[in-house]
Amino acid sequence: MKVFKFGGASVKDAASVVNVRKILSMYQGEPLCVIFSAMGKTTNALEKLTEAWVKQDMVAFELLDEVEKFHQLIAEELLSDAHKTTQPLFAELRRMLQAEPPVLYDSAYDMLVPFGELLSAAIVSAYLKQDGLYNRLLDARNLVITDESFRNGRVQWDETTKRIVSAFSENVSGPAGLLTITQGFIGSSLNGHPVTLGREGSDFSAAIFAFALDAKEMIIWKDVPGVMNADPHLFRNTVKLSRITYRDAIELAYFGASVIHPKTIQPLQNKSIPLWVKSFEHPKETGTLIHVPEKTDKHIPSFIVKPNQVLLSISPKDFSFIAEDGLHTIFGLLAHMGIRINLMQNSAISFSICIDNQPEKLNRLLSALSGDFRVKYNDNTELVTIRYYDQKTIDQLVNKRNVLLEQKSRLTIQMIVEQQSKNKPADTAETLVPVEEPAADQLVKKRGRPPKQKTE
Repeated sequence: MKVFKFGGASVKDAASVVNVRKILSMYQGEPLCVIFSAMGKTTNALEKLTEAWVKQDMVAFELLDEVEKFHQLIAEELLSDAHKTTQPLFAELRRMLQAEPPVLYDSAYDMLVPFGELLSAAIVSAYLKQDGLYNRLLDARNLVITDESFRNGRVQWDETTKRIVSAFSENVSGPAGLLTITQGFIGSSLNGHPVTLGREGSDFSAAIFAFALDAKEMIIWKDVPGVMNADPHLFRNTVKLSRITYRDAIELAYFGASVIHPKTIQPLQNKSIPLWVKSFEHPKETGTLIHVPEKTDKHIPSFIVKPNQVLLSISPKDFSFIAEDGLHTIFGLLAHMGIRINLMQNSAISFSICIDNQPEKLNRLLSALSGDFRVKYNDNTELVTIRYYDQKTIDQLVNKRNVLLEQKSRLTIQMIVEQQSKNKPADTAETLVPVEEPAADQLVKKRGRPPKQKTE
């Protein structure tokens, strides 16, 4: 059994779905489980739809019309009876919008947003059947069982594995038994409430199926040739990493690399299932293998840049030590508000954290901390991570900008620096070609928003 995952870009229009058909035909005769994300930017559209539903804004029905039109156009290009495939799902969506939304926003989100994956898988499955590639369509909500942590479901592994194994043990006669289509990102609780696995969670879904099925390998089909050593949109002369370890993949995903969802690796590593990242535009090319540490591209530095960060320095008002009870309070607030720490560091009387700049959450956090702590912060910063660094790569990425905080281990360095100029992409350290950059005082536009003090 092989498990494939196709993301939104790989099914963004009718031509893309036809290309998926060509890729699957390369593996015809092999047992496959194929997971699909929502088409194109459907998840974004359904998030807006959810917001309107929760507010009971009638614009929700207009937004639904746009989503339906987008899918109907794709379906009509591919299917002789498009209406039969899409209409039941849109009818269910309309019934939902006519009802009162649940009190919890995250619960409403998990009711509506999964329809992107349900529509995508339904259209692709119907097209493949029509074109002679027989398959069966399974609803992942009946197989992936989680707790009721809406929008970030925690997988109940024993129950999930039992259900997936049972579904794939069913005697499905003919070619349809070789190809199974299902959805990423979605599951449900034992009580039947739909639950999503976190934004961009379809990679994780594929890993769940691979784990349960003891897959021979898993392939994520992307619009890049493999795992690159940096984001090609931010850096020139990026290179593909031909092979990396599970550990490196976990580290890079955790630090913010967007190619793989952070939760994906662990279930694969637990059963030593190889993970390939390949290009759906050039499916015969090798891609990147993520597996056990044999021959790896360890010598190639990898760069990750997380823009729009805020660095906070938190100190007790009475200048006492930042002890365990104070840290307990801080971590409790962060967990309650759903704020993820991207980097942290503490001294005797100060605790510094780097978080995403989400104004609403930041303001709530500052207000909550103000009673017991003094808080200084820097916004307009970015978090730079270099895996397998050297001084040349550090100097090139910092580029004379002010480093507000630095953490260094044997293999990885992380630095919080002033926001990078967006004039042009930087060169990676593989090329030492100088890049013309603006003067240092033009690199950062100060917002003049108090308090603008350096962290301690």
